[in-house]
Amino acid sequence: MGGSCFQRRAAGRLQVLFPFLLPLLYPALCEPIRYSIPEELAKGSVVGNLAKDLGLSVLDVSARKLRVSTEKLLFRVDPESGDLLVNDRIDREQICKERRRCELQVEAVVENPLNIFHIIVAIEDINDHAPQFHKDEINLEISESVSEGARISLDPATDPDINMNSVKDYQINPNPYFSLMMRINSDGGKYPELSLEKLLDREEQRSHRLVLTALDGGDPPRSATAQIKIFVRDANDNFPVFSKDEYRVSVSENLPAGSSVLQVTATDKDEGVNAEVSYYFRSTAQSTRYMFSLDEKTGMIKNNRSLDFEDMERYTMEVEARDGGGLSTQCKVIIEILDENDNNPEITITSLSDEILEDTLPGMVVALFKTRDKDSGENGEVVCNIGRDIPFKIYSSSKNYYKLVTDGALDRERTPE
Repeated sequence: MGGSCFQRRAAGRLQVLFPFLLPLLYPALCEPIRYSIPEELAKGSVVGNLAKDLGLSVLDVSARKLRVSTEKLLFRVDPESGDLLVNDRIDREQICKERRRCELQVEAVVENPLNIFHIIVAIEDINDHAPQFHKDEINLEISESVSEGARISLDPATDPDINMNSVKDYQINPNPYFSLMMRINSDGGKYPELSLEKLLDREEQRSHRLVLTALDGGDPPRSATAQIKIFVRDANDNFPVFSKDEYRVSVSENLPAGSSVLQVTATDKDEGVNAEVSYYFRSTAQSTRYMFSLDEKTGMIKNNRSLDFEDMERYTMEVEARDGGGLSTQCKVIIEILDENDNNPEITITSLSDEILEDTLPGMVVALFKTRDKDSGENGEVVCNIGRDIPFKIYSSSKNYYKLVTDGALDRERTPE
């Protein structure tokens, strides 16, 4: 038995294996069974009665060898009850990263006759992470000439949890000079800003200390704190100004690590130290800081590591330009990752009838297999073929699923396998 699977617009020949599985009921491939569970359920916890939802009796569970097929063994079937059970730790943040929708695809397989059913398990977030600041201490320099009502951006806290369990509020300790305001971006993210309520006087008080607290929306809420140390400097009456409010660039996922991606530029009309501009990441996810570096002096952004379109299609960051007097302004940077045809197609064998009778009529389903390609668009489209001059053929039974069926007379004495 031989075959080949070709990816459109791919260069070269790809050698693959044929996995097989048989669905007798077409609707089983089209109508998935859905379950919803919270993350971090204990091993052995019941997801749902899979046998019942498939219309199988308890006796059918063992007689028809009900089982599940997944890339990672996160679930298993109880052979006595037919329950779908948690088989390993399910950490939503580890499995789905920063995606808001987290669903696991599972296939249930039965035999006698062979059949496959699609199962979708939605993983719900629990409040298992506390907010965290990038730094425990935030150092600011603010000129004594800054007017009342001026706002100073602060580094926000991050929380891997989502929705209500993400960061929802910020607080600072009561003081006569500063109040805390909240800036809400278009994506709903909340970013703390200090608002100056009383003019600063360097001769009267050279520095101020505040405690910033971040709270998530859990019940009870989890929190994190950062110390804010504010140094008061002499007059600096001009803010840095970026050449653009928003920078955009598109780069290939094959860009070598350490390459220059984009340079941001800000100027300041002041003189001397007050005109010296430095650049910093602000309101930027830890995963983005891990992937990119920013030169504080030049504003050049480089990729620290290899990029992968399949892991992340876009990176969004906020860059702050801060002059020597502590005044700052921000711009938005969006880096789009372009997909390259860098993934081979994959074929997964789900089930296979190892032996068939030589008097089997044409059209008998021998096996079922599925294909996958991590690339997107045309780079992710897969076409499957089977070798000629053999009494078998394949055809698609649903998206990415194929049946292998007999297509002619079989003669064991002439061709035993």
